[in-house]
Formats: sequence, structure tokens, C-alpha cells
Amino acid sequence: MELLGTGLAGTLESGDILIEIKSSAESGIAITLESIVANQFGQQIKKVIRETIQAYGLDGVTVHAVDKGSLDCTIRARVTTAILRGCQSDDYRW
Repeated sequence: MELLGTGLAGTLESGDILIEIKSSAESGIAITLESIVANQFGQQIKKVIRETIQAYGLDGVTVHAVDKGSLDCTIRARVTTAILRGCQSDDYRW
């Protein structure tokens, strides 16, 4: 898959996460995280984001995440949706 634009998914409601993903000129996956639970779960949140992006074979992306205490399953769903929206794909395989 290839990002054709910016993908957004999620909300700023409690228990959710807002994900913004876009292409980057540099290789790798750059993640910035704002979270109310960053001290306790920041590394786990970033790990789930990174693994989800890697599962789609993407490289050279930047992610801005604003977390409000979301679970791993919610993070995966939001990242997946943001990727598909950024790739302008409707191939949702839930």
C-alpha cells in the first residue's frame, strides 16, 4: 500500500485515540504521542501503532496520536482506518 494523502481516524473522547498518518520524506516510522497515560503505557501504545503500520508494509510515514486512554484493539482499529483512508482504499477486512 502507498499513502496518497493524510489519513485521519478516531476522536478525542475518553477511551479513544485520534490518529493522523501521512507520508514522510524520510524512511522509517516516526510517532509523536500525546497521552493522558503516556507514563504508564506510552511505549505499548507506540508499539501497537508501529506493528499495525508494519503489517501494511508501509515505510516513510509520520504518525501523530492523541490518546485518551484507549485499549490496544481500539488503537489497531484507528490506525488501520487511518491507513486505509490515507491510501484512499475501501478494502476494509474487519
